[in-house]
Amino acid sequence: MQVLVPIVAGTEPVEASVPIDILRRAGADVTVASAGDGLLVEIMYGVKIVADALVADCAAASYDLIVLPGGVPGAANLGACAALEGIARRHAQKGGLYAAICAAPPLALARWGLLDGHKATAHPLFMEYFPPEVTAVDANVVVDGNVVTSSGPATSTEFALALVEQLYGKGKVEQIAKPMLVRFGAGYNIKELNSVQWQCSGTPKVLLPLANGSEEMEAITIIDALRRANASVVVASVEDGVEIAALHGMRIVADVMLEDAADQNQTQFDLIIVPGGMPGAETLGGSEKLVALLKKQAEAKRPYGAIGAAAAHVLQPHGLLTGRKATTCASMTGLMAHASECENRVVVDGNVITSRGAGTAMEYALAVVEKLLGRDEARRLADDLLFFA
Repeated sequence: MQVLVPIVAGTEPVEASVPIDILRRAGADVTVASAGDGLLVEIMYGVKIVADALVADCAAASYDLIVLPGGVPGAANLGACAALEGIARRHAQKGGLYAAICAAPPLALARWGLLDGHKATAHPLFMEYFPPEVTAVDANVVVDGNVVTSSGPATSTEFALALVEQLYGKGKVEQIAKPMLVRFGAGYNIKELNSVQWQCSGTPKVLLPLANGSEEMEAITIIDALRRANASVVVASVEDGVEIAALHGMRIVADVMLEDAADQNQTQFDLIIVPGGMPGAETLGGSEKLVALLKKQAEAKRPYGAIGAAAAHVLQPHGLLTGRKATTCASMTGLMAHASECENRVVVDGNVITSRGAGTAMEYALAVVEKLLGRDEARRLADDLLFFA
């Protein structure tokens, strides 16, 4: 199946990366296309993505699905892209499947008249922008004929799985959702052991290292959520350059090289979070510089953590879980010295916070914010993401 996902300045990172990730897991050939002048696109919250193509060069191609992510001003920027509008109109006229999330249903699809006579949903703040020809529905995901719409970042996984069902059927959805540990209920739970108050003065400074093969849904969800909470997140590459080829083909541009992040004025991080994905986690576990930073963090009793395969391939082999309980993805539990807490979605033991994988990434990010900035900030962030805790 051929899928087009356009991005532009101001696109919402989670709403773009989650459908790309999940559709590629399903086997779709996803083209990430820049609606701007170049392939390098800085989307919301400082996330930098290298697109596969320009929208202007995709006009002659045929797609089984077109997916528009939201974001402000990203949705409006997509709506103003004449080349994209032409592709979408031709696609719709042929009866093709098309979809949008957050602000994109009213600001792009409805603007082009492609929702007339349809039921659709959007982010609550943008529902009023639907014209009278559209029946607005308050729901996470709405499927109406050949149109699928959704409401926001926290519904991105449900949205993406609805698209998988339209393309491949319910069997494929179950095949993908189960190992991802997808949960559709609201709220998040932290299994906390040996509770301590995390010390953080002022704006939290967080290091998130990346390697080729890192899981993009885990990394981008954490970056997005923490930057929404006004944390200063430094995305650092352990590879030979700043461009990272993530596990499911997204090309993410890091802010700096890891050695530069570590050496800048002997920077002290309030938190280091290591994303999973294979072989990314193995590469990160083999980075002497990262391991040294993590050991220094542990010695100073400052917080650190990992999600998915990184708990088993980065923290465990370097003694960073000694005396601590943690969780990891189901396929890696055999590598853990103590697997008694591995059924929990998020585990905090003292200054160490771990989680299971892509399907728990948003819960993990909210738990991190709660520990760093307090329950009130975590609740505000959950509301912002439409993750109603």
